Amino acid sequence: MNRINFETTPRIICQRGAAAELGALARNMGVTHVLLVTDDGLLKAGLADSAVQALRSASVEVTLYTDVKADPPETMILEAVDLARAAQVDGVIGIGGGSSLDTAKLVALLARTPQSMSSIYGVGLAHGPRLPLIQIPTTAGTGSEVTPISVVTTPTEEKKPVVSSLLLPDVALLDADLTLGLPPAVTAATGIDALVHAIESLSTHLKGNPLSEILALKAARLICDHLHEAVTDGSNPEVREQMLFASLLAGMAFSNASVGAVHAFAYPLGIRFHVPHGLSNSLMLPHILRFNQEAGQSTYAKLGRAIAPDLAGASDKLAANTFIETVCGLVQKMPYAQTLRDVGVTQKDIPVLAQDVMKIQRLLDHNPRPITIEDATALYQQAL
Repeated sequence: MNRINFETTPRIICQRGAAAELGALARNMGVTHVLLVTDDGLLKAGLADSAVQALRSASVEVTLYTDVKADPPETMILEAVDLARAAQVDGVIGIGGGSSLDTAKLVALLARTPQSMSSIYGVGLAHGPRLPLIQIPTTAGTGSEVTPISVVTTPTEEKKPVVSSLLLPDVALLDADLTLGLPPAVTAATGIDALVHAIESLSTHLKGNPLSEILALKAARLICDHLHEAVTDGSNPEVREQMLFASLLAGMAFSNASVGAVHAFAYPLGIRFHVPHGLSNSLMLPHILRFNQEAGQSTYAKLGRAIAPDLAGASDKLAANTFIETVCGLVQKMPYAQTLRDVGVTQKDIPVLAQDVMKIQRLLDHNPRPITIEDATALYQQAL
């Protein structure tokens, strides 16, 4: 057994309508003035209304930061930090997708303990303390509410992570009612993102551990059982709650085991073509699963038996093949782009993308099969 150092959010609340209790929750944490971090679209859709009302009803003052952008730019995060300091808030709440939650984490840290962004990129380089932090996801995908990671887009258009247990929030609050209006394409992309987290946390040969394995297998089964219905009938609260829970489990798994090649190949697509993270993962997932089919057979067999218990007595080869084909079939049903051409990538872009991904060895090293520049070129070509 590998050495285990498992960290996650200390308190998790999963309950429909739980956002209405946010004011009492903040008060019990000693918070009297929060910076609520979200994006303008979510605010206009009314998804933050119940949270804001609950806070104000509990006499918690609310300052809003609503300029969150996808793939949070460093300059935007620092802008939010400046607002938090100027307002003298004593707590931070993130509500929204992964970009809002990642931003809220860093605001809670930097508003309380100033330090330069450049000094904290990497693992364990940040120092605290931070402000009290509550995270409320409105998508079922990133699992950011239970991860010690924020990914930032630097001024040089690089994606760099800040990894520190200080970024784990005090509370993750999951309210499925906040996800009922999520559009089908967003539901699909974020759901596949969560599935990739489960798969890659299980298939890493460097940091895999028994706790992450249990969580990943459960997450994969929940997603394979419920994602298609969540996409086609987003008004079903039970299905939405199962997807939120699956995303949380997958987040707990990958943040303690790592992700791998799918994420590595996705990052250049996000940086160069501004493809949303979940979609870029989905575009590469089938090709990397098939590339890893033999090297990752035992892992994919476990996943196959998890999503199809009737495979309990099947060979590893059959169980692994069944899993891969099931996932590829699920991806094909999703209501969004299915090829790199659909998102603007052309043949001439392939060499640059391949060169970019080879620089992300921190993730490629976790893949079950080594990847060369020739492999990277071929994988992007297959996805074209």
